[in-house]
Amino acid sequence: MKSATTFLMFQGQANEAIQQYQQWFSELRVESLTYMEDSQQVAMAILNLKGLKIMINDSVIQHNFTFTPATSIYVECESVEEIGELVTQILEGGQALMPLDNYGFSKQFAWIEDRFGVSWQLTYN
Repeated sequence: MKSATTFLMFQGQANEAIQQYQQWFSELRVESLTYMEDSQQVAMAILNLKGLKIMINDSVIQHNFTFTPATSIYVECESVEEIGELVTQILEGGQALMPLDNYGFSKQFAWIEDRFGVSWQLTYN
């Protein structure tokens, strides 16, 4: 096996999602980004979020499915302020699957689906 990578397939919103994620996460790096010919549709992008490699594209085929909260990106925050800011930003247009709170296993935890349907688990201990 050469590698294993998180892969997020969008249906026309990949470029918008990348731009949004760059605003939310200052440490997010776009390692490569190519567009489909004569389009703003993402053929392939490789992002790096604190060492997590994330591949993103726009599917050229329309599917009857989207993302599921059963798979999420897990982010460990460095402060109460950071988790609070991220929760507020990601909730804009999204929904809380578990609102920010102390659930016992974490001092502060939230599970949020962003406006693109991608699920994020945020924690601060």
